[in-house]
Amino acid sequence: MDDHGLAADLATRAGELLVALREELVAAGAEPRSLKDEGDRRSNELLLAGLAERVAAGDAVLSEEARDDPVRLERSRVWIVDPLDGTREFGEPPRWDWAVHVALTVDGRPVAGAVALPALGVTYATGEPPPPPPPMTGAPRLIVSRTRPPAAATFLARALGGELVELGSAGAKAMAIVRGEADVYAHSGGQYEWDSCAPVAVAAAAGLHVSRLDGTSLRYNNADPYLPDLLVCRPELTDGVLDALRGFEG
Repeated sequence: MDDHGLAADLATRAGELLVALREELVAAGAEPRSLKDEGDRRSNELLLAGLAERVAAGDAVLSEEARDDPVRLERSRVWIVDPLDGTREFGEPPRWDWAVHVALTVDGRPVAGAVALPALGVTYATGEPPPPPPPMTGAPRLIVSRTRPPAAATFLARALGGELVELGSAGAKAMAIVRGEADVYAHSGGQYEWDSCAPVAVAAAAGLHVSRLDGTSLRYNNADPYLPDLLVCRPELTDGVLDALRGFEG
């Protein structure tokens, strides 16, 4: 199986595990915290087991739910995974806006990836990139977090005359652009590499613009995996969004 296929297969299988696990734990009366913890643990185990052969061949892995091994900084090929992106939403059935992220970087650049939206039964992947979203109509829709709308997004909404759309996980937000349900995802509140690597790989494969808020390229597998900001948007909006962001002080 090639890298694209492996990313899609692992994200899909982890998602199926999480759907079944959530149903089982909810039926047993589990508290939201138990759902989150067990979901993170079980999905991470599946992903690491699925990547074991690649690791044995010399790849490395950076996972939100595993101890960071600095050997990854010496490797060209590094898998970056988020076993359960959007734990809050996962712990609030029947919310669907949570995801599984699996991506491969080569020399810091995402080259393959998959984002599963398990509650919707769909996986978006670079092996068979989704088609570009249909033409935009009306005011731009800017995707934001449910609880903490980032300053960059609220700034852009005012500057572009747009409207805010609330969703949970970073993967769900980026895929909303891919799906044509929103137009701009501008994040300024701080994230980690596992939050955006797979969504960026898929969004770029679908023909969307991906970058930092200042327009510079996104680089992964850094010693510090903190990644302060992110922009995913329709290509026809890129110039206007970046121009507007030059006035943003966040």
